[in-house]
Amino acid sequence: MDLASTIGLCASIGMLIWALWAGTQGQVGVYWDTPSAILVFGGSIFTVLNTQAIERFTAIFRVVQRGFFYRRRTIPHTIEQIIQLGELARREGVLSLENALGDIDDEFLSNGIRLVIDGTAAGEIEQILEAELAAMDQRHNQGKAVLDLFGKYAPAYGMIGTLMGLVAMLSNMDDPTKIGPGMAVAILTTFYGAVIANVFCLPMSDKLSYRHEEEMLLRTVMVKGILSLQAGDNPRVTQAKLSVYLPNRVRDSINGPATSARQAGDK
Repeated sequence: MDLASTIGLCASIGMLIWALWAGTQGQVGVYWDTPSAILVFGGSIFTVLNTQAIERFTAIFRVVQRGFFYRRRTIPHTIEQIIQLGELARREGVLSLENALGDIDDEFLSNGIRLVIDGTAAGEIEQILEAELAAMDQRHNQGKAVLDLFGKYAPAYGMIGTLMGLVAMLSNMDDPTKIGPGMAVAILTTFYGAVIANVFCLPMSDKLSYRHEEEMLLRTVMVKGILSLQAGDNPRVTQAKLSVYLPNRVRDSINGPATSARQAGDK
């Protein structure tokens, strides 16, 4: 579970509820209006559905789940894994990598290693893996786009509801006692739309963007590592090639031959 997403969402909802409670001395029922809620929630859902294929729309549940439940793979660990594979290949030959495939839990890396074992040329390996990265980029953008649409249309429906409420209120100006409640109901739709967009949809969309950038960087490191294995590079060279994707303070934490040689030189 992603701790930051969980804490951030729960805390923002908690502060919102507290503000509603404190602002009305516990009379939070004044913030609920069924027609307004139906207009904003229902209108947003069906408008987004209107823009998407049904299978892409229903995939939003998996997309949201990915924002909260995500198995993070770190770049230093991946570099160490590739270095170990390189040492194995230099010691026992490239075909020995097949015995190590069972220890690789990432399908992208595993597929790349299989291409190396099969003797695929470096250009073809790079072309295949880059195509897979492009396809992954497209899938991620499609999932994020649905959340962006909710963030776009929910406030719009809130404004539509506010205009409808104002029209209804202005048509009853002959009764001053109805002006205040009418204005409150009119504003509630804008409130609902803003909450949907800014408490959940847009923050989750930004989190998915962060996840996407993180995963693309990790996959790029994997591609460079796989190509280094295919070229038969010395593990020290492989570590040097892949470490450039890390901050300087993190590079020394990698358990590899280049780190050991540097530490020995410092002594």
